[in-house]
Amino acid sequence: MAGPLRVTRSVVVPEGELRWRFSRSSGPGGQSVNTADSRVELSLDLTTTVALGPRQRARALDRLRGRAIDGVVTVTASEHRSQLRNREAALERLAELLRGAIAPPPATRRPTRATRASVERRIADKKRRARTKRLRRSDDD
Repeated sequence: MAGPLRVTRSVVVPEGELRWRFSRSSGPGGQSVNTADSRVELSLDLTTTVALGPRQRARALDRLRGRAIDGVVTVTASEHRSQLRNREAALERLAELLRGAIAPPPATRRPTRATRASVERRIADKKRRARTKRLRRSDDD
């Protein structure tokens, strides 16, 4: 088959945990479109995989809860005519999906205050703009 799925340097999904399904593709293919099973579905059960640690598993299940069905996430590929290229596309798609799902959360933003000089500049600009507009007005009000 395709071998293990490398998600990151430390996360590698064993080949035995990947479930493949093949069906007829509705995409390009000409006369051979209804004879070749070129559409690929690749599934991975996040609840039982040994590739993820407990923290990564919890993070992946949480972030993919709308996409996973009973903990199983599935990607499909049918844009290529050949099954082999669709397999490669499905592997890359699943790796990218898992990479984003197990990534650590971004650092929390520390709120900062504007400096006194920047506040004074902003107010001076506002006063200058107001003065310009006031001078443009006609005095018949």
